[in-house]
Amino acid sequence: MSRFWSQVVQDLTPYIPGEQPKIANLIKLNTNENPFPPSPKVLAAIQAELGDDAASLRLYPDPNADLLKGAIAKNYAVTTQQIFVGNGSDEVLAHVFMALLKHDQPILFPDITYSFYPVYCGLYGVDYETVPLAEDFSINPGDYCGRPNGGIIFPNPNAPTGCLLALAAIEEILNANPDSVVVVDEAYVDFGGESAISLVNRYDNLLVVHTLSKSRSLAGMRVGFAVGHPALIEALERVKNSFNSYPLDRLAIVAAVAAIEDEAYFEQCCNAVIATREKLSAELRSLGFEVLPSAANFIFARHPQRDAAEMAKALREKSIIVRHFKLPRIDQFLRITVGTDAECQALTQTLHGIFA
Repeated sequence: MSRFWSQVVQDLTPYIPGEQPKIANLIKLNTNENPFPPSPKVLAAIQAELGDDAASLRLYPDPNADLLKGAIAKNYAVTTQQIFVGNGSDEVLAHVFMALLKHDQPILFPDITYSFYPVYCGLYGVDYETVPLAEDFSINPGDYCGRPNGGIIFPNPNAPTGCLLALAAIEEILNANPDSVVVVDEAYVDFGGESAISLVNRYDNLLVVHTLSKSRSLAGMRVGFAVGHPALIEALERVKNSFNSYPLDRLAIVAAVAAIEDEAYFEQCCNAVIATREKLSAELRSLGFEVLPSAANFIFARHPQRDAAEMAKALREKSIIVRHFKLPRIDQFLRITVGTDAECQALTQTLHGIFA
């Protein structure tokens, strides 16, 4: 703490990002990166943008990222006026909290979800109330109906549980809250869910947020976007242009376009992750784990006879890192990123050794 700090800084409880350790020969299953590299077309696009002398980097990028908005619009059958792009979905969501969720009534989100939601609330002075997940860790749409609020936000699939909410349930929430913005955070939806983007033309209070970090393998590029009614998008643009008019650089824009346009590679990678997830889930169950149904690129599991923190420590000693949360209701769970087949096999073999 310093006497030079603003009061708002003194009151913040910052978000702690997932660990990025610099350890050789590490099996890293803690931050839900895609186990596969980006599409080869991404590399080609970056090389083409750089050319022989990288001269284009002396120029500012397109502040509207029209090329990227066009690719997203074509892929999801929406208009460019319905699209907002930003420096990763985290930044997009930060703008959402400021632009659309700061009202007199508190916003609602699950009690078990992303830890940065309350962080954003603290940063922007947004009142909130958490809604408990059901006993099976699912979101009950009825809990968001008939309850006054200044907005609703939830991930789908939820994180860290991986549990999916059907589109019909999302519509139930939308119909019950016509005067509130409902934000569906779909970072992992491509691994087994159906995107709510298909609903944006029917509900002017729906905003859907996506990232290219997971299913498009661009976590290192930081590209995210939101899709919704043009009035919602305008609010986000007003905040962006009061903060940073150039959130995406030239390389990020062309890389994102290439990743979105290579649909065949995208489907191939998603299907491979899903197949590995199901295989890993079955192997963990054979070891006695309870595994929640997942529609994400990670698994949320606990063992009735083993302490989660001790398992995480034992795995780390074998150079395998998974995520453990010291939080009520989930402190006995491990969140395990779906890696390559070889990485997941190493995980289960190591667990066999730990349990022996």
